Amino acid sequence: MKILIYTIVVFLILHCTLYIDNCICQWVQYEFIGGVSVYSFAVSGNNPEDSGQVIFAGTDNGVFLSTNNGQNWTQTALTYWSHSLAVSGNNPEDSGQVIFAGTINYGVYLSTNNGVTWTQTALNNRTVYSIAVSGNNIFAGTQGAGVYLSTNNGQNWTQTSLNNQTVRSLAFSVNNIFAGTAAGGVYFSANNGQNWTQTSLNNQWVYSLAISGNNIFAGTSQYGVYLSTDNGSTWTQTALNNRMVYGLAISGNNIFAGTNDYGVYLSTNNGQSWIQKNQGFPNIIDVYSLLIANNYIFAGTDGYSVWRRELAEIIGIQNISTEIPAAYSLEQNYPNPFNPVTKIRFAIPKNEIVTLKIFDLLGREAAILVNEKLQSGIYETTFDASMLPSGVYFYSLNAGDFKETKRMILVR
Repeated sequence: MKILIYTIVVFLILHCTLYIDNCICQWVQYEFIGGVSVYSFAVSGNNPEDSGQVIFAGTDNGVFLSTNNGQNWTQTALTYWSHSLAVSGNNPEDSGQVIFAGTINYGVYLSTNNGVTWTQTALNNRTVYSIAVSGNNIFAGTQGAGVYLSTNNGQNWTQTSLNNQTVRSLAFSVNNIFAGTAAGGVYFSANNGQNWTQTSLNNQWVYSLAISGNNIFAGTSQYGVYLSTDNGSTWTQTALNNRMVYGLAISGNNIFAGTNDYGVYLSTNNGQSWIQKNQGFPNIIDVYSLLIANNYIFAGTDGYSVWRRELAEIIGIQNISTEIPAAYSLEQNYPNPFNPVTKIRFAIPKNEIVTLKIFDLLGREAAILVNEKLQSGIYETTFDASMLPSGVYFYSLNAGDFKETKRMILVR
């Protein structure tokens, strides 16, 4: 009898533990067509069901969409292999949004009605690996023919002077556009593609680009992630230096890298160190694309469709209470003084865009701990100051009209 009771107790403990992990502490795969590989994501703000966001996934079986944060997916009318996606706010029909899809062999398609119908643009006979949109300018990176530009929603395309490269990735930084190429590294243009300059990262396959402020990250084929802080003039190889990096995504100070055979990595210090975040994956899988939206991070994989994880959980922001607080608050960090890790707790009574930043005595920004839209609740996040010198620092919370700053001391 004792053995039976012990067995039941152990089973219940294991069962509950696994259930909790699958719900809140791991990557979770939702309903999708089995075996689909996901190469790109895009988000439209026009969800006809609830005025929320629609998430699009470009796959080797066409474009799929989800209106409930990836729990369910529907295949759209575009069934060609879609390697790249982008959203423009310029819809000439109803001033809404246009979804662009770059396909293998059939150029660029567009949809003005959230994928119900698609129209092939004038760029109709190229393999398009990458798309980027800035205002009325739509750039398409092709296989072997460089970058094309359209200023009228794809009615016409002009081949730019970068015309003999395979362009795997595109990204904007203020007025500059950067192009990651096959074997030619990174190029940039400051005049909408009329002229291009090859940067000092000039001998790599660059599969992915991501930009945050002055930081430009490039994911390469064999040598991991590079960082430039001077508009591409110089590049530094980060600590993730021996992986093939297909996808990059940024949220505040958090940089995510999707890799070949090694899953997802996270860095919170501009690439000085990286941590694998693969809990929940059935094995170490190829991650082709990443998206951060609606408080989640999405991973598009090779043959395993889309996986989802709570952003707050994966980066260390914990929602420690579902109770709606009566007012905004920012608590004193603990411990304080600290060396080198401390925790900061705050409360928001309604859904808000929240930023939590660290500043030094001179008012210089030292870290961004939170920069996301959060639901109402009580949160706790961890600040690791191992890269900072001893001294007095300030942390400041901004949420809607609320702002509060407190003082803390780092002691080595």
